[in-house]
Amino acid sequence: MNKNILVSIFIFSLKFGTAQPGHENMPASTAPEQSWWNLLHYTIDIKPDYNNKSVTGSNSIEFRALRPGRLLQVDLMQPLSIRSVSWNKSPLQFERKDDVYLIQFPTLIKTNELVTITVLYEGKPKEAVNAPWDGGWIWAKDKMNRPWMSLACESPGAKIWLPCKNVLYDEPDSGVNLNITVPDSLVGVANGRLVEKISNPDRTVTYCWAVKNPINDYDICPYVGKYVNWHHNYAGLKGNLDCDYWVIDYNKQKATTHLMEVDTMLQCFEEWMGPYPFYQDSYKVVESPMAGMEHQSAIAYGNGFENGYNGKNLSGTQWGLKWDFILVHESGHEWFGNSITAYNPADSWIHEGFTKYLETIYTTWLFGKEAGNEYTLGIWKRIKNDEPIIGSGTSDQYNKGCALLHMIRQLVGDSAFKKMLHDLNKTFYHQTVSTAQILQCMNQSSEKDFSTLFKQYLTTTQVPVLEYYFKTDSLHYRWTNCVEGFNMPVEITVGKDKDFFINPFTSWQKLLISKEYTGTLVINSNFYTGSKESN
Repeated sequence: MNKNILVSIFIFSLKFGTAQPGHENMPASTAPEQSWWNLLHYTIDIKPDYNNKSVTGSNSIEFRALRPGRLLQVDLMQPLSIRSVSWNKSPLQFERKDDVYLIQFPTLIKTNELVTITVLYEGKPKEAVNAPWDGGWIWAKDKMNRPWMSLACESPGAKIWLPCKNVLYDEPDSGVNLNITVPDSLVGVANGRLVEKISNPDRTVTYCWAVKNPINDYDICPYVGKYVNWHHNYAGLKGNLDCDYWVIDYNKQKATTHLMEVDTMLQCFEEWMGPYPFYQDSYKVVESPMAGMEHQSAIAYGNGFENGYNGKNLSGTQWGLKWDFILVHESGHEWFGNSITAYNPADSWIHEGFTKYLETIYTTWLFGKEAGNEYTLGIWKRIKNDEPIIGSGTSDQYNKGCALLHMIRQLVGDSAFKKMLHDLNKTFYHQTVSTAQILQCMNQSSEKDFSTLFKQYLTTTQVPVLEYYFKTDSLHYRWTNCVEGFNMPVEITVGKDKDFFINPFTSWQKLLISKEYTGTLVINSNFYTGSKESN
């Protein structure tokens, strides 16, 4: 994607939106068959067949008409197919176009009319080959050769396994009921709270789970395996938080000890961002046949109950092996990704950049500020600058997004940065948002303007360069390799002087200094920039 298009996307996002439950954040490209109705609730019944790698199920989709409409779009990825659609016990006509189903109502649905359709479907869903990096159903076996099932669908969305409204901007305002029917030798786990367990005549069991809060579609997830669980109350900012842990039976002893870290992590995150966002739906860790995923109130955990990432140190520093990467990262998404959700995939850095920076927050919480800074600089070595962050799927949405936030923290200080995170989570609690809204809230919270920083680090691959030269008793400096108007203050050391801030612009600035200190300039390493001495 070329630079001009990306800048246009950024400017477009600056003018766009608010959040759930309205559609003010709806992308301009939204299909008209999706834009006229607001999603309220899903009631999902799913029965996986491990031997045939197939599923049968239904989804009752409740919505309210925002304006009159008659043709409605539901998404479902091939090779799954819809068997029937009904409304008020009568069948509806539908037509398939690739992964889209267009459903025809016999009469015009009126504005504010409340409607529930029931969609029956079946087939063999796409199988994940390398979950969670590719989407699909996971048909695995545990170490005792027993079925172990789940799914990953962050990139394609829930349409990979479920007939749904496959968008980020419109979440079911009243949550989801997910009923999983499995052989009575297995256990079904999902988001929210277990409300009922039904034993069926055919030696199957249906586990009924209820989510009360809005939830983005790729977070809805069934897990099936030989699970055991235990419960723990965490004394949080909003009272007792129900924490439940579901692991494969042979891992319970090891998991019980390892997952005691959750209390420390929650204490850190609640202090820095405010209350855990889903007290009503509980907090759960569910052992998963993939590395991890931020499934709301039921995070997928597959890190072997050890520190680092599968025993590896992604930061290249000692600190990356001091805590459990998957546990911390996926739990951090409960605030950024699940409660605060990007309305458009182009803005997914909101999920990944903020959550990546929570790793720094947690390292600092445990081991001090220098440790946190060292961890962060280790992460920066993974920045590629291959594509601008907004509008692409580059991994820089994690690491470079982290860099942007770390620099803002240097500019405002810890107290103001913590206030900023609290203000974001209060303002956008359970909402879908744009980059523009995040920027506006951060500006208001700090009483500063980070517009050019956002534009520089999110919409270009350029690393700003501080160009400078010395004269007899003065330092001259300016920003180059940057967007027009780039004006980020930066902390430097000149000679034997203590660190101090300068305020470069894209035009030359002058600072009087002692003659004995001319000739050396070092930028504080906590700023992701370059420097160049000019002749």
